[in-house]
Amino acid sequence: MSILGKDLFDVDVLTADDVMSIFQMAKEFKESGFAKKWTSLKGKTICTLFFESSTRTRISFEIAARRLGSDVVNFTASTSALNKGESFKDTVKTLDAMGIDLYVIRHSEPGSPMMLKKYTQSLVINAGDGIRGHPTQAILDAYTMWEKFGKLEGLKVTIVGDIFHSRVARSNVKLLTSMGADVILTGPATLIPLNVENYGVKVSYDVKKAVSNSDIVMGLRMQLERQNSTFFSSLDEYNEFYGITPEIMKYAKPNSIFMHPGPMNRGVEVIESVSDSDSSFVEEQVKNGVFVRMALLNQMLGGVVE
Repeated sequence: MSILGKDLFDVDVLTADDVMSIFQMAKEFKESGFAKKWTSLKGKTICTLFFESSTRTRISFEIAARRLGSDVVNFTASTSALNKGESFKDTVKTLDAMGIDLYVIRHSEPGSPMMLKKYTQSLVINAGDGIRGHPTQAILDAYTMWEKFGKLEGLKVTIVGDIFHSRVARSNVKLLTSMGADVILTGPATLIPLNVENYGVKVSYDVKKAVSNSDIVMGLRMQLERQNSTFFSSLDEYNEFYGITPEIMKYAKPNSIFMHPGPMNRGVEVIESVSDSDSSFVEEQVKNGVFVRMALLNQMLGGVVE
């Protein structure tokens, strides 16, 4: 358990052995099903500290924590004393005084998990900080690929869409390339970061060429809330040139799968005949998120599974 007592700011803190250990534990939890309850983290208290709205990630962490027997404290910034002028530091100190063992933080500002760590000795998991990183989403995405194909090394993964504003894409690139997958990014030139090839990925602005012979095609949400200027003419234009359709998926391998971290903008980055098809693993990603986060919490806090 080499992640015991360590924070998870992003996936680059994990070794290949760490990743496989998380995968194996997640697999064991999944094989036990949703009905089984555990007590490995009984007596521990986990705080979900969310400054941005979330459905999948927050609920997934809460389910994971409770299934391991821990107590869960939900912090919502919009209804907290922060709105009365209390500082972030004082808020964390107040929560710490209540016996928090681990914080799961989501914030719009990059680097927020590291800032949180300055004020607490408790463990910290980054559940998304600005456009910088989203490590647990990347781990569950990689687990879903590994579960389907039995490996990560040598898989061709094409990520389509708003790469520039996507913390999911950044963490996926780091993790998948470190595990030996071949990653290609595609989307409008205005939404591909400069010099991204330096991170061991390929870039194509032709979605058909990018998807060709892929094992996995991953769509990304068009993150209009993080765009402060116009990156393309219209959503209709984006869909016409970069929307994932059955015709686009035909360029991938016959047994390829479609993935998406959610939430999906149907009719923009993907159409329903793909997102709701037999090759879509979107719901499997959501399901796997619970088991992967159970594995992470359990290993970070030193839970013993019997």
